[in-house]
Amino acid sequence: MVFAAPGEALARAEELLSADPSPLHASVAHQVIGIWQRDFGDTRRALAHLRRARDLAARADSAEREADVLATLGVALVHAGRTRAGLAAFEQGVARGSGHTRARVLYRRAYVWWVLGRHGEALEDVRRAIPVLRQADDVIWTARALTLRATVHLALGSVERADADFTAAEALWDTTGQEHDKADAVESRGLAAFRSGDVPAALRLLDEAEERYAKLGTPTFMLTIRRCEVLMAAGLATEALAEADAAIAVLEGIGGQSTRRAELLLVAARAARLAGEPQTSLARAAVAVRLFAGQRRTWYETHARLVLIEARVATGRGSGRLVADAATVAERLAAFGAPAAPEASLLAGRIALDLGWTADAERHLAVAARSRHSGPPLARMTGWAAQALRARAAGSARGVLEACRRGLDVLDDHRMTLGASELRARATAQGAELAALAQRASLVSGGPRRLLGWSERWRATVLSAPPTRPPADPVLLTAMTAFRELAARAEETRSDGGRPAPALEREQRRLEREIRSRTLHMRGEAPGDGDRFDVGRLLRRLGDEVRLVELAVLDGRVHVLLCGQGRVRRFEAGLLAEAEAEAEHVQAGLRRLAHPGAEARLPLVEAAGARLQHLLLGPAAAHLGSGPVVVVPPGRLHRVPWSLLPALRERVLSVSPSASSWLRARDTAAPPGGRQVLVRGPGLASGGAEIPELAERYGAARTPEDGAAWHRPPGRGYGPGGGVPGAGSSGDGIRHEANDREVRRPATGEGTPDATTGPGGPSTVGGEHVRSPGARVAAEGADGRPPRAGAARSPGGPDRRGGPTVLEGDEARVPRVLRELDGAALAHIAAHGTFRADSPLFSSLRMADGPLIVHDFERLDRSPYRIILPCCDTARFASVGADELLGLVTALLPLGTAGVVACTAPVNDAAAVPLMLALHKGLDAGLSLAEALRDARASLPGDAVHQATGWAFTAFGAA
Repeated sequence: MVFAAPGEALARAEELLSADPSPLHASVAHQVIGIWQRDFGDTRRALAHLRRARDLAARADSAEREADVLATLGVALVHAGRTRAGLAAFEQGVARGSGHTRARVLYRRAYVWWVLGRHGEALEDVRRAIPVLRQADDVIWTARALTLRATVHLALGSVERADADFTAAEALWDTTGQEHDKADAVESRGLAAFRSGDVPAALRLLDEAEERYAKLGTPTFMLTIRRCEVLMAAGLATEALAEADAAIAVLEGIGGQSTRRAELLLVAARAARLAGEPQTSLARAAVAVRLFAGQRRTWYETHARLVLIEARVATGRGSGRLVADAATVAERLAAFGAPAAPEASLLAGRIALDLGWTADAERHLAVAARSRHSGPPLARMTGWAAQALRARAAGSARGVLEACRRGLDVLDDHRMTLGASELRARATAQGAELAALAQRASLVSGGPRRLLGWSERWRATVLSAPPTRPPADPVLLTAMTAFRELAARAEETRSDGGRPAPALEREQRRLEREIRSRTLHMRGEAPGDGDRFDVGRLLRRLGDEVRLVELAVLDGRVHVLLCGQGRVRRFEAGLLAEAEAEAEHVQAGLRRLAHPGAEARLPLVEAAGARLQHLLLGPAAAHLGSGPVVVVPPGRLHRVPWSLLPALRERVLSVSPSASSWLRARDTAAPPGGRQVLVRGPGLASGGAEIPELAERYGAARTPEDGAAWHRPPGRGYGPGGGVPGAGSSGDGIRHEANDREVRRPATGEGTPDATTGPGGPSTVGGEHVRSPGARVAAEGADGRPPRAGAARSPGGPDRRGGPTVLEGDEARVPRVLRELDGAALAHIAAHGTFRADSPLFSSLRMADGPLIVHDFERLDRSPYRIILPCCDTARFASVGADELLGLVTALLPLGTAGVVACTAPVNDAAAVPLMLALHKGLDAGLSLAEALRDARASLPGDAVHQATGWAFTAFGAA
């Protein structure tokens, strides 16, 4: 019962002991409490109860009972780090037991051999136990033994054998009520999915196991270890480190198993190394090595030593001693049959290469390279990385490029099995070394064209195919709705000057975790050849006028690849680190210029722009010609306001994450019908004052008696299905109350609106009161014209005579907004924007019912062909993986959006309104987004606030 209903079993055992039972029954009760404490509580208490159970079994003169308790005690002693005593208890247990009981003892000893990493002994004991358990028709223990044997097979890399045993065990578990064991079976299937390379299935199964354990109220430290392994493989090392450290704290707090603590420390060490925290990795690995050695767990100790060596290398401690240490670790892992052996050989070879020991390097790399043809994707990539380093050492650029191509092909196939864009982006980190090796080789031997090809090979690859659409999962949809409602309540509390209740914030974080977790479960499409980048095709599409500037970073220096006029030229610019620092200074300057009164900083910001140009473009700036320019920056330069650079300031300028994505945007056709959607979210300082003007420009009009309210003709509904129930929606032609608000704002100075800002929104400039000199903002049309005949439209619904869909007030709710955005030709969303650096796919636009997040956009069949986001931080991204960007704009580009105008910095809300109106004027005249934005900047007043506002906006894509 202790594994079917742990809490009830514990209570029953304690109740039995209070009734003065016989020694035999008391032995069983103490054993149950000992098992519960061993697996879910304090190991010291477990040992005390199990020793008492052993003594009571001896008093009862039951050899079978004593053998059974000795086996349980042996497991507890090993988990407490007392390996010698634990194995001695098993020797006694095997000698005391017979038949069925001895088979159970052998199964438990097999489990201990697995814990100790002695897989041969584990397989031998479980081989002896299974036939006896089957003969006794002991379904539960047979299923446990099969599960254990499968787990040992996985540790040895035998995935097919493991699958067979897991399948057989699962069929047996279905006939029992052993809920904890059933959860363990699901967890084991998750581990098998991971070992076979199916990360989404692994995450789904591990999450299911966690839900099952939670219902039983039992801690899940082994599950945490396995989940962290999967998270690391998915590129989520920082999360894995946080989960492992949290589990260590909990385990230490309850006095839990020493063996699990050592395993968690090993996982934390690996996660810290992958997360770029070598000192943390060094500290965790050193403790793990010490614990494993004390526990006589050589298999685990050897794995911990591998991570320790990797951490030392990462801290710059490469030496001949480390080559020898890594080689020794590789030999031991190979003797164990551990799948990690090629990693150790690759490490030894890499250190030897850095020291110039080419003969030693070749020997170790040749061993590692054997893994390139078989095994899971990441193991094959290890082999191809070793092969590439061998070719580099031999001076074969062709060999380097071939190995890198083969390795990145493996990574591409692996990425396409991942449905979530976040996992696809983060998984590219596994190919960073291969891509860098290929770039260096192509720079030396292939010229600018080849360097461009390899720069594109690993740049913004997540945009190469649309993410898998989230499934019609009712649990996911419910969680997203609940998250939106909670976020809206929290925002309302903040707006009232308070802070959301801790319970509300906790629930919001829980829902975020659930949404993200279920999204990560999505599987991708089957691997395919994809759309390979073709330099010739790019040059043909650029023609003689357009220049594409792709920035490649090699060994910390920016190389400019200038494409156009049928050729690719390479120029060397400055250091990436210096450019990043200068870009941060520019961002700080733009934030300050959003406040009136900072005019004196304008020359400083312009000078910083000139320095950025020198660092990023170098001599290429003099060869840009006079036509349009497309800039393709690396991910770490995504916050550069490119229009501030002197050579680009007066140009038609667009930015693209890659040349491939620019080509796809050029080839994307606008949807038929030319439908426009204008959205005005709540709480804007300007009230989204451009929306009424744009609505009139595109064909909708106000009623003459009230310049703010929208008139819905009698009988016209809110969409294809007719009227929507609610206030003012009776279909009788009255005004819709939710929209009956005119944006009237007192002027300050000469026609200057009062633009009060709020934190986190498009007018955010430090939460201060901002006034923009010279900016005229009016809710009415610029010329006060009466509505055109027949131009009245449905609030929130498309006008059947060609007018736009306007969503504002209560109509600007996420489900309705998404429905209208799907397949639109043009969307303009004036709403508070929030960027989440900690979780970029929860970056949002604030609607009437809460945040519209990136996960919502990914549900669209086709995002708007053109989309304008006059909101702060909408062009901010998180740089992840090899050279990937996660954020709102990059979520839209693979979904059918060909062009986006968005903002890289906080701007003055009032100054943004005339910029937006001028931008749409250009679009109405048939210009592209980049052309219209260039002309809109030129039309603004010359003061510092308006100049900074213009520079903060960027056109992405090619529409």
